[in-house]
Formats: sequence, structure tokens, C-alpha cells
Amino acid sequence: MTAGRIWAGRRVFVTGATGVVGSWVAKALLERGAMVVTLALDVDPRTELVRSGDINKLAVVYGGLEDYNAVERAVGVYEVDTVIHLAAQSLVGPALRSPVTTFEANIRGTWNVLEACRVHAPAIGAVVVASSDKAYGESPVLPYTEETPLRAEHPYDVSKACTDLIAQSYHRTYALPVQVARCGNIYGGGDLNFSRIVPGTIRSLYRAERPIVRSDGTFVRDYLYVKDAASAYLRMAEAAFEGQAGHAVNFSGDARRTVLEVIGAVAGAMGGPRLEPDIRNTARAEIHDQWLSSEKAASLLGWAPAYTFDQGVTETVEWYRGWLQEWDRA
Repeated sequence: MTAGRIWAGRRVFVTGATGVVGSWVAKALLERGAMVVTLALDVDPRTELVRSGDINKLAVVYGGLEDYNAVERAVGVYEVDTVIHLAAQSLVGPALRSPVTTFEANIRGTWNVLEACRVHAPAIGAVVVASSDKAYGESPVLPYTEETPLRAEHPYDVSKACTDLIAQSYHRTYALPVQVARCGNIYGGGDLNFSRIVPGTIRSLYRAERPIVRSDGTFVRDYLYVKDAASAYLRMAEAAFEGQAGHAVNFSGDARRTVLEVIGAVAGAMGGPRLEPDIRNTARAEIHDQWLSSEKAASLLGWAPAYTFDQGVTETVEWYRGWLQEWDRA
């Protein structure tokens, strides 16, 4: 069955559809004929979901992840059959400064979503939950595989490890068709968190300013283009429809880069003068080197990234050029 026929007519609850990943997941689902419901606490007109007009094609339930009644209403009233849980407090810095807020959103929010699915089972055919490579914590052995223990230590990382384990518990205890996706660093158009290296560097260079580096520039991460991340989440749900639920799977763009290498790639895609980075070396509670093996994604799901790092960066730069022309200095 083609992807379009798999999704046509499905009723999909996407948490975090106003975020960078959720906006592209929602777009992909709409293109495949799905009916999409989302939960939104605030709606920013600068987001890709609004900018593209896709928000006008979604059912929006207003509320936060911490509000179980709002979450359950989205699942129940709209007779949802598929859930893709992406919403989270996703920044390391705010998690370090305000761990309780992060735990409330990421941990309570996850059990609220899963409990609403349990209440409305067996109508739910797939639940895909966004974990992260951060859930593994620091490991002397790289790349991470799905057998690497979850040994998170810092607040954001712990919140994702808890998300991961709670999701697995709902599958094993209640037989919910849950899948857990562990992605590397996702980048692409629509990320308005300019403290992150890709959007921050693009905006700095666009303004002819030196890119700011919070670390010493040598930290290594795995980078996954947002459209590849969206395809990964949809493929995880499709596998659950096919009876292959209960898996945790790594997704990597096979693009291992230092922060300074990422800045160089972005500068190359933008053209113009290359400005020396402003290296501040103030990062705290961050793991130095992280990257993933996607062998299970290839063997179990037949998934592979469709974009090289350079292709993803080129598309990302073009998205931000258009966005910055509309919203510069925002």
C-alpha cells in the first residue's frame, strides 16, 4: 500500500505541530490525506505552521500538555486513531535554569498523552513518542545503539529518558501500540529557537554578525534534516499499523559534525564573507560527543535519510532567507 493510501482518512493527533518538527509532520500528513488535530497553548504567526497556511487545515485544541482534560478531549472528541507525540520543552539551557517546568511538560505531558490513548484504546492504532539521543546520557562507546543503556544525568536529558521509559511501559503493560523514536539533533526551516546553532548562525550571518558559539566549538553531534525526521515519525507509525509496535529506534542523518564544522557548512551555503565565530565556552550540563547508529531503522523499517547534510543545510538557508526578510529583528 502506498504512503498516501495508508494515511488517507486517518485522524492523527500531533502534539507540537507549531514546532519545527511538528509543522513538517503535519504538512506531510495533510499531503497524504490525513485529518490532523493538534494541541496549542500559544500560536505564533512566525511559525511554519502559520506561515504556510497549514494551520487553517488543522483542528486546534487550545491547552497545554500538563492539562490532562485538554489532551483527552483532543483524542476523544476528534476520534483520533493515531498519535504522534512531539511536543516538549526542548532546550537544554531553560531545562537547566528551570528543571521543574521541563519535567512538567516533558514527563507529565507524556503520561497525559499516553493515558488518554489508554482510555480510548482500542481505537488507537499507533502512538509514536519522541525521545532523543540525549536520553542515553554520556557513553564511552559510540555510536549509540538501541542497546545502549539510558543513563541521562542532566535535567533535559533525564526528562527525555523518562519520556522514553514511560512510553515503553505503556506498551508492555497495557499493550498500547507505542513506538519510541530517538533522533539526533534535528535542524531545518521553522526552528525559531535561535540559541540553536543552525538557525542562530544563519541569522547572525544574514545580519553580518559573528555567529555565537556557547561551547568551545568542538562538541560533536549527529544532525538530521527535519524532512527526514518527519519521514521517520511517519514510518514508525506505519510499522505499528503493520503490527510492528513496541520498538525504540534511532534515527540519524549520518552527518556527524563539530559545532565549528556546522558553522562552516552554513557559511558556505549562504555565501558572502565568513565571519569568525564568537566562541564563549559557557555551555554547561551538555555531553561533549554524541552520535547514533541507524542500522535498526534501516533493517526494521527500511528507512534511510533522503537528504545529505549539505542538501539539508542548503534548503534550510533558503527557508530562513525568506523568513528573515519578513521578520528580521523579531
